[in-house]
Amino acid sequence: MDALRVSALREALAGTGWPECAREFGGELRRAVARGPFGGLLLVGTTGYEPWHLAAHLDEQARWSGAAALAPVLLRRSIPPGAPAHLAHGLERLVERPRGATVLVVAPGAADEVLLERVQDARRGGATVLALDDGEPQWASTAHQRLTVPGVGAEPFDLIQHLVGAAAGARPRRGPRLGRLAGLLTGRPAPRW
Repeated sequence: MDALRVSALREALAGTGWPECAREFGGELRRAVARGPFGGLLLVGTTGYEPWHLAAHLDEQARWSGAAALAPVLLRRSIPPGAPAHLAHGLERLVERPRGATVLVVAPGAADEVLLERVQDARRGGATVLALDDGEPQWASTAHQRLTVPGVGAEPFDLIQHLVGAAAGARPRRGPRLGRLAGLLTGRPAPRW
């Protein structure tokens, strides 16, 4: 989805609170990967859902924004024989070297015990865990930050992923104080008294 379509999506969802929630969550994702540049971003889904779409979108955002740490490693439940190296990462990566890593769980349904245990192990090992989920209570105590998209089908869940990906790739906004200070420094000099 290009920037024009993301902008149209934000306009269509204006007043619902979703663009703001996605912007906050995406900003937290960007900050998390910036805090732990040596661990990288590990992206994982549930047994029935591999987040290919979000992986591709975050990879694009990493290239466009210059934030290389946003390029995720997609962790897969089952790796077919002969899979290319970049698509041959399993859940064991969650416990191999989690310190400094950011784990993003995309769970539009319930997670099985294996995934939940591995993500909890990664958190105990020093990873930052973020969850984009449908409200399953299991993520409340596991994720450091979560965005819950309750009771929606596959299409709205995918649209929220677009907003999150775009927000993660966006440059952080400057606060009003910094803008005012810049204006004072570059504006007309104060009159002499």
